[in-house]
Amino acid sequence: MTDFEFSTSKTLICGSGSSRRTAELCASLGANNIMLVTDKGLLEAGIIDPVVASLEASGINVTLYSEVIADPPEDVVESAAQVAQSKAIDGVIGLGGGSSMDVAKLIAVLSTGKTKLADCYGIDQIQVNRMPLILIPTTAGTGSEVTPISIVTTGQTTKTGVVSRQLLPDYAVLDAELTLKLPPHVTAATGIDAMVHAIEAYTSKHKKNFYSDMLARQALTLLSRNIKTAFEDGDNVIARQNMLLGSCLAGQAFANAPVAAVHALAYPLGGHFHIPHGLSNALVLMPVLKINSEVVYQEYAELLDCISVARIGESERHKAELFVAELDSLIDQVGIPRRLSELNIGEQDLPILAKDAMLQQRLLVNNPVEISETDALEIYQSVF
Repeated sequence: MTDFEFSTSKTLICGSGSSRRTAELCASLGANNIMLVTDKGLLEAGIIDPVVASLEASGINVTLYSEVIADPPEDVVESAAQVAQSKAIDGVIGLGGGSSMDVAKLIAVLSTGKTKLADCYGIDQIQVNRMPLILIPTTAGTGSEVTPISIVTTGQTTKTGVVSRQLLPDYAVLDAELTLKLPPHVTAATGIDAMVHAIEAYTSKHKKNFYSDMLARQALTLLSRNIKTAFEDGDNVIARQNMLLGSCLAGQAFANAPVAAVHALAYPLGGHFHIPHGLSNALVLMPVLKINSEVVYQEYAELLDCISVARIGESERHKAELFVAELDSLIDQVGIPRRLSELNIGEQDLPILAKDAMLQQRLLVNNPVEISETDALEIYQSVF
């Protein structure tokens, strides 16, 4: 047992239909003039309508901001914060995928008018209190509702993180009803993303601890046993709720035992080619697992029991091999693309991706095996 600290959202509410309590939660926080942050896709699909209707029926004024896009750039965050200040909001709700929740977190800080986005980048740079904040995910993947992290696109191909406990919300609400319209390919990619969070937290070189291990194992169990059902039968509320909870537990795990090389190699794929984050993780997952298994085969052997039937009498190294093989098979079963060449990435692009992956040192230092630029290039080449 080693000493550790563990932080997470103040209150977690898990249950189908729980988003209908949003007005009650706002009232408990003294928020009567809120900004609801989402994206146009959810707005057009009508997914946010019941939440907005319940808020307005309770006399809460709602300013809707639906200009969030994937991999949100600085100008989106700053524009949203300016709108929030002009409306004198007193609370923020982030409803959507990871991008919407990441933007909502930052608005809750920036709308106070006491700090600027440029001053927030890095670890623990936020020195002001935020507005009341509620986060409601509509995908089971990012775990952003329980992580103290927001990722912002800061250049044409680069992303920068804001890491601060101020970004943890007052309430995280997990409502499977909001995920029922999620397309199968998004269900698959976000589900694999959440599984990567659990795996990398369990093998993180820094800050791995008893509590994060417990959460990672339970997350991987829930996710692996429900992803195929959620993929094949999107209206299965039980599978959807289990996926949301699994994603949340994985988020709590990696928020405290940070992710590593899979994410470091995934970010350039999103930055250069706008490949969704979950898909980017899935593309590079297998080769990274194989490299890491030389060092953390014991941990992979332990995780095998989370995704498959118990193996009695098998060696740890063989269990680790089975773990990698089971994950490989699961990715195939949910129809995720396996090759970079399928996504209009050229072989000439691979050295650029490898070079950019090296910029993610905050993630690479957590990997159990050191990854060089040459290693990164070989990984990209292996899945080209």
